[in-house]
Amino acid sequence: MNGLTKLALWGALLAALMQTGLAESPGPAVPLPTRDMVQSFMRRMFGYDPAVTWQILEIRPSIVPNMAEIVVRVGNQPLSTRLYVTPDGNHAIIGDAVPFGADPFAPTRARLEREARGPARGPAGAAVTMVVFEDLQCPHCREAHLLLEKLLADYPDIRLVFQHYPLTEVHKWAFQAAAFAECVALEGNAAFWKFVQAVFDHQTEITEDNARARLAAYAMSAGTDGASVRACASSGPVSARVNQSLEFGRSLGVSSTPTLFINGRKVTQVNGIPYERLKALVEFEIRQGKQGGK
Repeated sequence: MNGLTKLALWGALLAALMQTGLAESPGPAVPLPTRDMVQSFMRRMFGYDPAVTWQILEIRPSIVPNMAEIVVRVGNQPLSTRLYVTPDGNHAIIGDAVPFGADPFAPTRARLEREARGPARGPAGAAVTMVVFEDLQCPHCREAHLLLEKLLADYPDIRLVFQHYPLTEVHKWAFQAAAFAECVALEGNAAFWKFVQAVFDHQTEITEDNARARLAAYAMSAGTDGASVRACASSGPVSARVNQSLEFGRSLGVSSTPTLFINGRKVTQVNGIPYERLKALVEFEIRQGKQGGK
């Protein structure tokens, strides 16, 4: 069994086991491992196999109190892996921490209702609100966008909220695209969704070198003034808003895109879920709302 297979199996097992009560924001400050320490750990764990490569995406306080969280991507896997470092610094647990309780998603649902302020489609006060954290350069987000559009068509009474989560470590023009999208949204909600669709439609044509010109052109095609949007996208307040969305996502345990929340339920492998199962999740939440158990 190679290192990649072991890591996948450990993650699947421990994700099932780690059903403990969780705080809904990062725990108190704990000593975080250094990047050099994490590199050394990964090298000692998997260095015996030259075919195994990895990238350290983030080292941060975990939503599990008193534990550090390390986010890594192993090989060419599309999804990242989380390691939770115990308070003594001597053990790491691999997998996803999941909420637990009679209504395990209620705290996250409440936070999203209060704090998810991105551009939205669908009626306010809908029985089902989906909040998606996306990266406009992410090909998996482009694919997931089609699924979400289909859900909105099939269920016109649900609501979708868009939150930016540019993965700047791997996507070099993603933050710039998020800033442009923020500025387009200031000129109209409909323009925002047209811009997002245009970026996804032409995603493979955009490069780090031509991004500003291309994004300005898509802003114009969405019905806005490309020059003013371009100037706006370079402003400090807009960058601050994108960073605020990033921090909000991190506090909810987001580390990869697309990450979708359906009434607070976190769904990470959106593209890997059969569409009928996504529909079942939406319909379940609609029934819960009718029964007063949202």
